[in-house]
Amino acid sequence: MDCPTWLDENRHRSARRFARRVYLPRVIGLGTGFFCVASALVMQPVSGWWWLLLLANGFIWPHFAWQLADRAPDPARAEIRNLLVDSLMGGVWIAAMGINALPSALIVAMLSMNNIGCGGAKLFFSGLILLLLSCLLTLGATHLPLHLETMPSQVWICLPMLIIYPIFYGQVCYRTAVKLAEHKRRLMQLSTRDGMTGVYNRRHWEHLLHGEYDSCLRYKRNATLLLIDIDHFKAINDTFGHDVGDEAIVAITEHLQLTLRVTDVVGRFGGDEFGVIMSGTSQESAIQAMSRFCEHLDTFRLPRAPLMTLQISVGVAEFDLRMNSYREWLKAADVALYKAKNAGRGRIEAAA
Repeated sequence: MDCPTWLDENRHRSARRFARRVYLPRVIGLGTGFFCVASALVMQPVSGWWWLLLLANGFIWPHFAWQLADRAPDPARAEIRNLLVDSLMGGVWIAAMGINALPSALIVAMLSMNNIGCGGAKLFFSGLILLLLSCLLTLGATHLPLHLETMPSQVWICLPMLIIYPIFYGQVCYRTAVKLAEHKRRLMQLSTRDGMTGVYNRRHWEHLLHGEYDSCLRYKRNATLLLIDIDHFKAINDTFGHDVGDEAIVAITEHLQLTLRVTDVVGRFGGDEFGVIMSGTSQESAIQAMSRFCEHLDTFRLPRAPLMTLQISVGVAEFDLRMNSYREWLKAADVALYKAKNAGRGRIEAAA
């Protein structure tokens, strides 16, 4: 038998969280609904079994439903079944109350709120049809009299369900929305940021470069592109280990962020290669900024390799209107970077 995949486990945890979100609203809704139904049921000629059923449905079923969903192979599907059971029982209680106006309207409203919030239009209509069928069948089977008019005393008894449940349900929806927004933010960060350094990853950085190229072309403004490579990075890994190599990458990133402007867009272009988009900056100003950066590196030492000096090679390419695409701009910076590496490394070279 194959072990469950990580995706299956994650889906199961998500389904359990869904069932747990429904659990507390069901406890509140059925608990307050008990008194609402009881206020109308007391006027009907029903046996004690109806009252036992009402007690079980109001105070035992919510916990039992949670256990059914939590222990099911598919908690989400089990919880959908529980919601349909709620709709079925809602129809039964509407019929038992003689379709008393206010309690019946509250039951339909609250069940519809639950169903459409948990399963959309499909669950809403399924629950509504089930509620109507169970109501009609119960009326036909029991021949209970109709009491459509709601008494003033019943209005007061129904107020807790009318007020407390929507507030609580709204709070649950709000917390869910906040969690979804945070989850979306994290997914966005994972899709655009490099996990080790926190700067933009190559895919998103190139997307920003494309946008910068279009802006420079449209508004005839200046910008400079930098490609930076850590010199002898393989030797660093081989000599000191990959942990020190990772420290070197993080150190270069932090120094770039401290030295450059906030508006300069830094991205991790490759394993030991970085890209920087300096909007509104001439080639000469970009070279001066990188010279200052190299001066900072000359005095910096990694804690785990204090005898090693970090050096970089830099390729600089200023935007040119004759460039046909952002890739041509990128190619110019790449050629300048290889020129710096072939000239002995630890240099800053500009594109021709």
